[in-house]
Amino acid sequence: MELGVHFIDFRPGAPEQLGPTLAAAAIAAEEGGASMFTLADHYFQMELVGEATDPFLEGYTSMGFLAAQTKSIMLGMLVTGVTYRYPGLLAKIVTTLDLLSQGRVFLGLGAAWYEREHRALGVPYPPIAQRFEMLEETLQICGQMWSDDNGPYAGKHYQLAETICAPQPIERPPILIGGDGEKQTLRLVAQYADIWNSMSRDTLERKCDVLRRHCEDIGRDPATIRKTLAIGPGLDPLEDTDRFLRAAEHYADLGVEMLNITVRPDNPDPVGYIKRLGDEVIPKLWEVA
Repeated sequence: MELGVHFIDFRPGAPEQLGPTLAAAAIAAEEGGASMFTLADHYFQMELVGEATDPFLEGYTSMGFLAAQTKSIMLGMLVTGVTYRYPGLLAKIVTTLDLLSQGRVFLGLGAAWYEREHRALGVPYPPIAQRFEMLEETLQICGQMWSDDNGPYAGKHYQLAETICAPQPIERPPILIGGDGEKQTLRLVAQYADIWNSMSRDTLERKCDVLRRHCEDIGRDPATIRKTLAIGPGLDPLEDTDRFLRAAEHYADLGVEMLNITVRPDNPDPVGYIKRLGDEVIPKLWEVA
């Protein structure tokens, strides 16, 4: 079992400390043996963890910065809302990050949910059914951008005259889809994703069964989809490491290969917390099979 670090803490103090703290967090994750370092892709801090007025950095600019600070850890957004950037531009951004990081990037996508930040900055926020249509078209466009097909794309919501992406990525970025919706999200995971990130700790077995059925419908082996699981409050690996490891064994039995630990903004020492994960948790987690 591997561990990923999900960093949403942009309150280390003075603004000039934001960059150094973020870099130190990613370096600590890499040196501690974490496999992935992720950021939330939002304009504002999420209200379920802080205030919308709390400091929050733009995701892909931050990832470009981290690509220069790290050497081996995987980088990506957990996850990019489909409404935030036009698909062709998003593919170009992720390709650039892939090249600058030497192939250490994945593309995380979801249907978007944070209405306040959209309304505040004037970004269209269509109904959920339309956002899922946009998500599927975005997945198709990115796939075409990362192929030999430079031709047009004609969808319901997006029309591209050309899908040129030069240079191509060093490695085609894996597609991660985040979410647990049984009818739409897991169907898209089955059809398009290399990685699925679930938020459903308590109902994960059911969600895995639903994903398996979607895979059966299209003739895909569900084992070809890497399963990752978000871990938030209530299962902190440092508060009760034994309990966390017992839970990890259960999730491993369901096919989960990585647990993504959220570093919350109320942590007074996020870098120290990540270093402790490397010292006290990751070596033990590696033994969970």
